[in-house]
Amino acid sequence: MESVVQPFGSDPQDLSPRIIALGTAGGPRWWNVGEPIRRTGIATAVVVGDSFYLVDCGHGVGRRINEAGLSLRNLRGIFLTHLHSDHTVDLGSLALFGLYELLGRSGDPVHIIGPCNRGVLPPASPRTAVPPRPLAPDCPTPGTREMFDLLMRANATDLNDRIIDSLRPSPHELFTASDIVIPDGLGYHPNDNPTPEMEPFEIYRDELVTVTAILVEHPPIAPAFGFRFETVAGSVTFSGDTCYTPNMVRLARDTDLLLHEAIDFDFVEHKYANAATDGDRAARDHHYKSHTSVAGAARVAREARARQLALHHLVPGTAKPEVWAEAGRHFDGLFFVPDDLDTIALRPAMDRVSA
Repeated sequence: MESVVQPFGSDPQDLSPRIIALGTAGGPRWWNVGEPIRRTGIATAVVVGDSFYLVDCGHGVGRRINEAGLSLRNLRGIFLTHLHSDHTVDLGSLALFGLYELLGRSGDPVHIIGPCNRGVLPPASPRTAVPPRPLAPDCPTPGTREMFDLLMRANATDLNDRIIDSLRPSPHELFTASDIVIPDGLGYHPNDNPTPEMEPFEIYRDELVTVTAILVEHPPIAPAFGFRFETVAGSVTFSGDTCYTPNMVRLARDTDLLLHEAIDFDFVEHKYANAATDGDRAARDHHYKSHTSVAGAARVAREARARQLALHHLVPGTAKPEVWAEAGRHFDGLFFVPDDLDTIALRPAMDRVSA
């Protein structure tokens, strides 16, 4: 179907949930290529009334939150699908700049929830004969809790000035970071079995949403998660970064809206057509083993019986609309390719009227 974004009102008393695509581009890149920036780093707001929850913290998320008309003081939680930089790069800036917007939130901190410490380095690419030397060998795979602490430590000069001189609260009073605990008995191993067959499990709950997670496949990083938000008026499911996996179909079963990553493999082929180095060849390998094609994203939505499909985390962020429109030919439900700051209702207005 043709890509259409549903209009939605701004009444904070309306608890009908919606998502705002704060940033829709994937990859550790600034996708401007001589043109005005249209897609910024991956980040999505799940909005219920005047509260919202953030999934991933790509480049520009703080500015996009303001442009979307959201107030940081109403942020309840930040959920990180995995710890690649394009999903986490502005987590630190939210904590540092948010120090002022979150005054009064001491005792009611924003939850930061994401993957645990990997525990072991990934195997080296088969493209190299000599394994590269890892960065930070004393702590080479920090999880969400450790990462947030390290980010705040790196900014201690700034923060201590503000805490001591301006009497601002510590970011540790305003944010609390925790790691997702993977259930026992799955046979999970970050290298040998990163995506065992499993059922979704709960990672967060309040009076507005229940959030469940499942392991998805995005090698070499592990763990990597997809998330599903359940509300009284609809569900939204996020793939995070992943190749096709039955776990994602299981998580998205009968969801009202699936937001799935997509990559244009023609772009990959063009970019690496003359790959002359082991690094270029390894990068091409990564895209194929770790991401989902446009048709593949539609396949997940179709098999899960999702009611709506939206593509985001688009690589490249500068592709023409017709590249992504292909998914609509493989999916019979409502289909969207949102731009930054577009809004999608979990249930279109006609569904809410008839419910």
